[in-house]
Amino acid sequence: MSVFDHNRVILCHFDNYSAASLFARYGSSVLMPAPLPEDAVAIAAPADIDELYAADAVMAALVAQYGFVPVELAHADGFQEWMGCAAGPIRIHLVKFTTLDAPRAAIESHGGVFKPISEMRGMPMIELNLLRRAFDLVMSGG
Repeated sequence: MSVFDHNRVILCHFDNYSAASLFARYGSSVLMPAPLPEDAVAIAAPADIDELYAADAVMAALVAQYGFVPVELAHADGFQEWMGCAAGPIRIHLVKFTTLDAPRAAIESHGGVFKPISEMRGMPMIELNLLRRAFDLVMSGG
């Protein structure tokens, strides 16, 4: 079983100088490594959360599976979003690149591109809602 069976990640970059926020997009999804199952719905955080959903486990999996540099990533702990589906709960994590510039090559090598939120039209509404909450948190300094 992979950590990503029960976790998804929104990757973003915020430029402190220009206040530009960019999000990684993979085709018609902003979730890495895969879109949500079709039966996914927003839920409250489960009462019993095990280590499978821990930020540290997800960060380690991002580094191991995708070769991201650990010191260039920061988990946004203020982002607490959960989805439920037939396979069980899925936690959505927001991870920010802390590099001076958005690491476009790191995302492109995995089929993604960085885009501003204004270029996310056409995505599933459930993902647009997640993206809006992520954008609000990033812009508020979270």
